[in-house]
Amino acid sequence: MSFKKNDFSQLTLNDSYINATARVRRMVENSWAKDFADKVFPNINEDRFSVLYSGKSTGRPNTPVNLIIGALMLKEQMGLSDEELLMSICCDIRYQYALHTTHYIEQPFSDRTFSRFRERVYQYELETGKDLLSEEMKSLASKYAEYMNLTSNIKRMDSMMVASNIKRMSRLEIIYVTVSNALKLMVRDGHESDIPEELKHYLGDDDRNDVIYHCKGDDADTRLEKVINEAAKVKELMSDEKWTETSEYQLLVRVLSEQAEEKPDGSTGPKPKHDITSDSLQNPSDPDATYREKAGKKHKGYVGNFIETVGDDGTSLITDASYDKNTHSDSDFCKEYLNSRSNDDAQETMIADGAYDGQDNMELARSKNVELIPTALTGADPDPVFADFKLSDDGTKVLECPMGHKPVKSSFYAKTQMCRAKFPLECCAGCPYRDRCKAKQQRNSYAVHVSAKTVARAEYRKKLSTEEYKALTRKRNAIEGIPSVFRRKFNVDRIPVRGLIRTKQFFMLKVCAYNNGKLFRYLRRLRENFVQNAVPAAI
Repeated sequence: MSFKKNDFSQLTLNDSYINATARVRRMVENSWAKDFADKVFPNINEDRFSVLYSGKSTGRPNTPVNLIIGALMLKEQMGLSDEELLMSICCDIRYQYALHTTHYIEQPFSDRTFSRFRERVYQYELETGKDLLSEEMKSLASKYAEYMNLTSNIKRMDSMMVASNIKRMSRLEIIYVTVSNALKLMVRDGHESDIPEELKHYLGDDDRNDVIYHCKGDDADTRLEKVINEAAKVKELMSDEKWTETSEYQLLVRVLSEQAEEKPDGSTGPKPKHDITSDSLQNPSDPDATYREKAGKKHKGYVGNFIETVGDDGTSLITDASYDKNTHSDSDFCKEYLNSRSNDDAQETMIADGAYDGQDNMELARSKNVELIPTALTGADPDPVFADFKLSDDGTKVLECPMGHKPVKSSFYAKTQMCRAKFPLECCAGCPYRDRCKAKQQRNSYAVHVSAKTVARAEYRKKLSTEEYKALTRKRNAIEGIPSVFRRKFNVDRIPVRGLIRTKQFFMLKVCAYNNGKLFRYLRRLRENFVQNAVPAAI
């Protein structure tokens, strides 16, 4: 299929909008379709997606990319399925007006248009690692920011858990299903005769319930050990080259490495529960999903990270977003964003919660011309008095205490990154800060332990207490509402596909839909203000 840009849109005598009544045209122009047609659709970059198609001009041309991207954004915005979206485009003049397709006699979509496009984007990212939909989301956000006069250098960052559309499984069930899938693959390929009799029970319709729920003779540990031993037999059975590249075999190998271990007698048995890592297989139907506990809740799936630009008048827009397995930490998201910036980029203020904090992140932010402001610090807060200690540039020597006294000796312990400074008895005996800096009396001196990290945290805690920083930290609160919107309006926890890359496509389109709503509300406010402030014509 060859790539062709959608740069031809000519009105025809059969144009559905031209032939509509004046009342219908007025209703369309007063709806969301007008803003979508004027502000969103023209900014979709078709050239970005040309790599998905052949460069030859002789092949059958593609369905215009801007039509597909625009339609997929409307799908998320309106909460539709692919089938409902197709019906809406074919039957609702607002969708046709928004997508500039009112001149088509037959709308240029089929029931497979959207799924085929998502598959092309998926295969391209598998091969190249480039996320085209994420790039398009950021490009559209930059255009929206221009419409909204959003030139602020203040940004805020937050993340949310995204549930995978999978069933919660026990260890026993995960291993059982993996073994069952591998054996059923052998049957489909005509090798049922190669399966030993003691393993054929996996092929029965009721065997899963019998083994997992209704096996009264054995306790759970015994059943788990039995299924693991059978999994090891199936692995040996499928070690032939014709099986090793299949996903069923690879999942079987993975689940054995994660859930089983070799015992001293040479047999295979289950690993202790506490040795199972959070990135182990949670369900064979979604190998990418991982496990994480956050804020006292258990999550299986993925995590999305948002960066929102905040205007002086309260307007805001998601200008960057990331998506990964939920074992990916907030601190890692922060590092990735900072590393994506050039050292010459404009100065920026980033407000985030304590999960994005860290000495490494603070130092990286400074090198990237970003002022990182965590609204809360993880770990224990140091006494503010430590902010007044003076250390050498490399943090290995104490130069001066808060009272201006110089130590008689300063030592550095590389393992703990702590400095140990000794001060004369007469300096600390009557010092008002002695208890606060936790000076310990020795025979001829007082010893104080302090690190560069402690001093930096104390300085930052002091800075947060100023009115300027209190005003900035209050600006972060509004981003807490984004996860709620994505769950209630965009059903982010019920994405109808599985896998990291496939679910990320839906997530990025939901971000686009969220930004569309922000833009439409801003434009509506402008029109309302214009009408209210219009000067009546002189009589």
